[in-house]
Amino acid sequence: MAVMRPAGDFDRSYEQDMSVIRQRWQWAALILSLAALFALPYYASESTVSLANRIGIAIIAVQGLNILTGYTGQISLGQAAFMTVGGYISALLVGQAGWSFFMALPVAALGAGLIGLIFGLPSLRVKGFYLVMATLSAQFIIPWFTRNVYKDVLDGAQGIVVPVPVIKLPVIANQCFLGTTFDGELGQCLYRFATPNEFIHITLAVLVVSTIIALNISRSRLGRAFISIRDNDLAAELLGINPFTYKLRAFFIAAVYAGVAGALLAHNLRHINSQTVGLVDSILFMGMLVLGGLGSNLGPFFGATVVILLEELATVMTPIVITLLPNNATGAAAALRPLIFGFALMVFLIFEPRGLSYRWTVMKAAWRLRPYAR
Repeated sequence: MAVMRPAGDFDRSYEQDMSVIRQRWQWAALILSLAALFALPYYASESTVSLANRIGIAIIAVQGLNILTGYTGQISLGQAAFMTVGGYISALLVGQAGWSFFMALPVAALGAGLIGLIFGLPSLRVKGFYLVMATLSAQFIIPWFTRNVYKDVLDGAQGIVVPVPVIKLPVIANQCFLGTTFDGELGQCLYRFATPNEFIHITLAVLVVSTIIALNISRSRLGRAFISIRDNDLAAELLGINPFTYKLRAFFIAAVYAGVAGALLAHNLRHINSQTVGLVDSILFMGMLVLGGLGSNLGPFFGATVVILLEELATVMTPIVITLLPNNATGAAAALRPLIFGFALMVFLIFEPRGLSYRWTVMKAAWRLRPYAR
């Protein structure tokens, strides 16, 4: 759908034509929104901040899946497995190698990306349902590996405890400031991201960076190559695009995003094992992308927010439903969460197959055409 602009909004340079945020009030709204999010711990409850952490981490994972599935057209059910890889790498580097979390995070992302390359190799020969089966194998191989290999390091099915991220600051005038605590062994002040109110700042900072990178990828030569492969890989190859190399790049980028999300999730939960994220989560990520809108930069934001809020709604409604149902039907109430998700996905596929991001575009166009919106 073509982007409609209000009267008087026109371009005077190529930079203005390429700009995403065009008006001063849009910059002001963006800055105020980010400030409100970063200040969330000061006016919201800890449960609300914890929910925001979950949504932010899910958005990062779905952003990677959007590059692979939304832009390149390669369906994958292995995103949660690549999150497991990133979580374990970061946990081991921080907990056993003594690395800083902020140094371990990019290494965990690259490690997950390399694993994603391996499971992306079948994309040379297969597509569609067969590619789904190939990526689905990651959901069985990687958890099996974490349970049965290097048990002395990975602790088998029990998993490992993940340290909290820490920032080391110098001591000023023999005092520590800004909520830091003094560590006698290191002789430094330490700021620990031990609670959701503290960890939300890491999640939001990483989310901002990942969003900027995803937006630039979609508007670059790489993103246009991804879209051409999605639309018609044979025509793309005739235009000089090597489908196999670009598909591998898409798998790598998607797994990098999953590795970042997995590292954040592991340090947020402070524990990781083979069941922390699984096949159900991969299906949820795909559902988030469908609800939000495939191939849209806003799709991961809309989809992850709606699905996680629906999960919270199911959690709140479950005790109510149990009290209303007879004793022999309490099992149905326990299945309320997948029922709500499946019903929402079915409704969107029937009535809004392009996702919430498309509906948002239509609403903006109708607003700009007022009072002739009809």
